[in-house]
Amino acid sequence: MKQRVVVWDGQRLSVQRCEVPPLGLHEARIRIRLAGICSTDLELIRGYKGFSGVPGHEFVGEVIDGPRQWIGKRVVGEINIWCGLCDACERGDVTHCRNRKILGMVDMPGAFAETIQLPVKNLHLVPDGVPDEAAVFAEPLAAACRIPQVHHLYAGHRVVLIGAGRLGMLCAQVIHLTGADLSVLVRRESQAELLVGWGIRAVYDHELTPGVVDYVVDCTGSPDGFRKALALVRPRGTIILKSTYHGQSEVDLSPVVVNEIRIDGSRCGPFDDALHLLREKQVHVQPLIEAVYPLEDAAEALEHAARPGTMKILLKPQAG
Repeated sequence: MKQRVVVWDGQRLSVQRCEVPPLGLHEARIRIRLAGICSTDLELIRGYKGFSGVPGHEFVGEVIDGPRQWIGKRVVGEINIWCGLCDACERGDVTHCRNRKILGMVDMPGAFAETIQLPVKNLHLVPDGVPDEAAVFAEPLAAACRIPQVHHLYAGHRVVLIGAGRLGMLCAQVIHLTGADLSVLVRRESQAELLVGWGIRAVYDHELTPGVVDYVVDCTGSPDGFRKALALVRPRGTIILKSTYHGQSEVDLSPVVVNEIRIDGSRCGPFDDALHLLREKQVHVQPLIEAVYPLEDAAEALEHAARPGTMKILLKPQAG
């Protein structure tokens, strides 16, 4: 049996018909209902990690094969496939498994396809009442939830988020729920309008005071974002990096030493927390959807997603 998949061969993106691989032990096959394009997908086709293959790691789908109790269930899935045997797994740090595969990135074909397969241990049931258009945000929202999971933010903390894009808008809403004194740096009026509608302060560059911020969250996906974060953070403050990008960055790290800045990378996060927020409608994700494309128009969809200021672009493999 063959299926349509989106393939990046290192030079060109195309939609191909490929054989559906057999299911492994304890795996489920999932029919993709919606898949989201994120900034990491765009960086992969720009050369990040020397990627080639089927991209895509944000999805909602329906289990069509695998263990009987999962058949017909609507699911989202964690992207790290861990071995359970290495030292990282033994200490419970499975997202940093030394032998991990990563959906749509490392040794595991991704969600820009009609179907994917994942271990059932990676799957999470989508609550009733959460539509597909919200559930498809579960993975990036989980990544946003990683911030308060690690950093105990409260009303006394001054936080500035830079990079009010696809991921930044989710991080802003999650941080806002902590009660921290949050400002989000914007470049466009459309960004400000969304944030203000959610009760979040939107600011422009000239309104920010350098060197006084407790936490700076960098969601820019650009080396310039880190430079901006260094300028804003106070001595002994913290920079939280949510950005990955292709290429090298030349940054003067002397201020990190002199001002004793803490720099924390932040990656994948808790799906249960994300699904709870979606079920309780505590975050607003559907206003972030800018367009939905059929799978065969994937190249056009990724080109659209790469335009400055674009919010979430989705792929819909199935008709109807």
